[in-house]
Amino acid sequence: MQQFYPKKGRVILHVDMNSFFASVEMAYDPTLKGKPLAIAGDERQRKGIVVTCSYEARKFGVKTPMPLWEAKKLCPNLLVKRPNFERYRQASQAMFELLRTFSDLVEPVSIDEGYIDISACQELGSPLEIANRIQQLLLNQLDLPCSIGIAPNKFLAKMASDMKKPLGITVLRKRDVPHILWPLPVVEMHGVGEKTAIKMADLQIKTIGDLAKANDMQLRATLGIRGLKLKERANGEDIRAVDPDAAAENKSVGNSVTLPQDLAIQAELLAVLEKLAKSVSDRMKKKGYLTMNVAITIRYKDRKTITRGRKLRNPLIRSDEIFLEAKSLFIENWNGDPVRLLGITGLDLVDEDQANEQLNLFTFEKAAKLEPLHQVVDQLRDKYGHAIFKKGKDFD
Repeated sequence: MQQFYPKKGRVILHVDMNSFFASVEMAYDPTLKGKPLAIAGDERQRKGIVVTCSYEARKFGVKTPMPLWEAKKLCPNLLVKRPNFERYRQASQAMFELLRTFSDLVEPVSIDEGYIDISACQELGSPLEIANRIQQLLLNQLDLPCSIGIAPNKFLAKMASDMKKPLGITVLRKRDVPHILWPLPVVEMHGVGEKTAIKMADLQIKTIGDLAKANDMQLRATLGIRGLKLKERANGEDIRAVDPDAAAENKSVGNSVTLPQDLAIQAELLAVLEKLAKSVSDRMKKKGYLTMNVAITIRYKDRKTITRGRKLRNPLIRSDEIFLEAKSLFIENWNGDPVRLLGITGLDLVDEDQANEQLNLFTFEKAAKLEPLHQVVDQLRDKYGHAIFKKGKDFD
């Protein structure tokens, strides 16, 4: 058994539930099994976005985040269920409780996926045997399918779990990286979204192999420190440990400014907050974080200082969304006296490549509809400056 467990290295599994919301509904109502099923908006009103769908529905071309009317056109027999998030949370809790029976080193990264370090689990069998056992227990006890990646680090385990779905188990070693990962388009790499892939294309980086061999200075200039981290991942390097307490860590990114003169005009103070939100957003993007908690700091002329924060339902990274939270906090807590200093801090940060919204249908649909507009606004602001857009008069 020792041959499967390196003395100095780790053995990490990434457990990724297959079509989780749809699978939970099928476990709850077995008559749905084998049928094209979508979790989406109100079928009667033909509104909404497909949050997830069964593999039977995917065969017809249904995918996330497709408008429901389009999904119904592709698959006329599509069954539609409204999301039941309490049911999904209970299933997620049961899934992680099962994983913890194998190892204490379990790190949830979203409602339906997590890492488990089995480096000290030799008495339970080989990594492949443990993965098979986990997969079968999730099926037998919870009636939920999953795919599992087995690797020496978190990044490779995540990439491996995506390779065979549904119900796949894949082993990915560092020596496999050049011939398995490098030929893939860079956009298929975990942690690289479409926007990042477009920036990489400007550097002639089209495959994961191109990224692995990319120039450090160009990467840093284009993507900041995150670009160098992505290059490490492309080479199969990832030193992050599986951390059961990672979700509770209180990381933060913040900016504050001492005003050149004390201000007591709300519009001018909000303009300062908007610039601070842009700065915090830019810093989080460079570091690869999203915030789950926005806080503001107000210091008055007499140096009295207050800090107020708000936990968020979904992680934020966009400057306009951070500003809206900060603006709300400021209006609720400013006493009208002259202000000497303002600050915004993003707390409870989560890694961008692991962030997964705790979806409710309203926020999912709203985000999907607004994303094209957000992209255009970002492009114009990057080209002409943040001040190109002016807000209209607020009649609230």
